[in-house]
Amino acid sequence: MIFSLTKPAKLALLTCITVTCLSGCVTDGYDPGVPYLAGNTNAGGNLYGRGPSERLTSSAMKQDTISYWDDNGVRGEPSIVLNLTEQRAYFYKGSHLVGVSKVSSGTEGLETPTGTFKVIQKDIDHQSNLFGDYVYPDGTIAKRDIDVKKDPKPPGTTFDGADMHYFMRFVNGIGLHVGYLPGYAASHGCVRMPAPMAKKFYHNVDKGTKVTVVR
Repeated sequence: MIFSLTKPAKLALLTCITVTCLSGCVTDGYDPGVPYLAGNTNAGGNLYGRGPSERLTSSAMKQDTISYWDDNGVRGEPSIVLNLTEQRAYFYKGSHLVGVSKVSSGTEGLETPTGTFKVIQKDIDHQSNLFGDYVYPDGTIAKRDIDVKKDPKPPGTTFDGADMHYFMRFVNGIGLHVGYLPGYAASHGCVRMPAPMAKKFYHNVDKGTKVTVVR
């Protein structure tokens, strides 16, 4: 038997199929409880995935099509969910997901701790007192990427702590901050973020903002 649909009926059927398809196909492997919004996929990648300079922008960051921020008109209590398996940070206002960022968390043996925490410090120009470089008075680097607890200081040098701009401490010496993202977990325990995303997160949290770290 052959059925003939009127034009309005055909339009209604097409709309129904389209909505069903979209709602079933947009997934991201992690369900934060609200619809996932894809990153900017235009040529050249997403601006929010860029580092502070060409030298500090890895190929993984240049190809970032995940990170984004869109809180236009959204109100609500801020909170952050860090997923270490996905290497993603999710920013909420109330129940609304307004931002997603790629991250690089603690490497093996120095893993970022899981649990529920709160932002306990904000420092826009923070520098590490443990990790950085040993430099001579003229600025020449004597030894790069050192740990002051393990690496002896060469004579005539001073310690230059690693920049951790837009630092948001949430447990012990660990926090979110601007940093290099190679595309995998590589930090000493902190959560590195692309510079533009770290700025967005920083300016939208307060001391006491909830931070949940999961695997």
